Amino acid sequence: MANALVGASPERFNSQLILPPSQENFAVPGEPTFAEAARHYLKGGGEARYLFPIIAYFGETPLKSIYPAHLRAMAEALYPNHKGVTKNRQALTPARAVILHGYEHGWCNRISIRTFKTEKPKRKKPASAIWLHSFMRQCQKDDLPHVAAIVMFMATTGARISEAVNLRWDQVDLTSRTALLLKTKTSTNSQRYLTDDTASRMRELQANLPDVLAELRGALSAPDVKPKTRRWLAREIDRHDRVFRFTSRHSVNERINAVCARADIPAKPPHTCGRHTYANWAIEMGLDITTAMKGGGWESTSVFLEIYVRPRENSGRIVADRFNLHDFTAL
Repeated sequence: MANALVGASPERFNSQLILPPSQENFAVPGEPTFAEAARHYLKGGGEARYLFPIIAYFGETPLKSIYPAHLRAMAEALYPNHKGVTKNRQALTPARAVILHGYEHGWCNRISIRTFKTEKPKRKKPASAIWLHSFMRQCQKDDLPHVAAIVMFMATTGARISEAVNLRWDQVDLTSRTALLLKTKTSTNSQRYLTDDTASRMRELQANLPDVLAELRGALSAPDVKPKTRRWLAREIDRHDRVFRFTSRHSVNERINAVCARADIPAKPPHTCGRHTYANWAIEMGLDITTAMKGGGWESTSVFLEIYVRPRENSGRIVADRFNLHDFTAL
């Protein structure tokens, strides 16, 4: 049951009867189970992400009888093939939050959890200006404006591939050159600002869009539409309502790889030619760390600096040359 609920939504979780239906007057017994403590934690505004498989795993186990070894065993059981960083983030951290919540209410003792070892992530090589120019030129030759636009959007806003794919036209204001990303990885909305080039490419995508949508919706509302045709029309309306007309991140990756092959340039995954590129370009252009992070929606300085930003080649020489601007021998 626990493995089946990894990544499950709250609705699916409740449908499995792991927790009783929500009630207005929920009282926690003197010695609550992990499930009861978790429910109280959630009703108090606790973070639900990643928590449901953990509740399914511990179920009716008394909260006070859960020790660090049990938590590590749970992480291994739920994520046997994942790295330590995933086990820490998706298993130990949410479980620790519930236990800390129980400690604050006097339901259990406070425990210290030893996290899994994590390897230092390898920094990805971002897209250079030459790479991006070659990619855009190939997209123009192949008549793939949507591919060019989504890559440019990710590279100049720091948007993740899932955020770019899910971007709808009602979230975009081309007059003010802004795009509102809904419910990002940090579970908050994030406004991004468009460059002139990105806004121009998006305007081209929007050309004739109202007429196309009106025609599709008119066809869908016809009384004699067959079910198969109706489903196809609904999918087409959804696709055209998306700014870049992609419905799957995997489709974007396949298109990027194909364009790179024809352009004879190294293939780069969407996250590399997007978010990694944004971070490095911002720093290379002299923007301070705080501004770059806020512009691209980063919250953790350590993640931004240790995973995304690459040190410049021959960094020591660059710093020494800057120090040469000071003349300490002049009287």
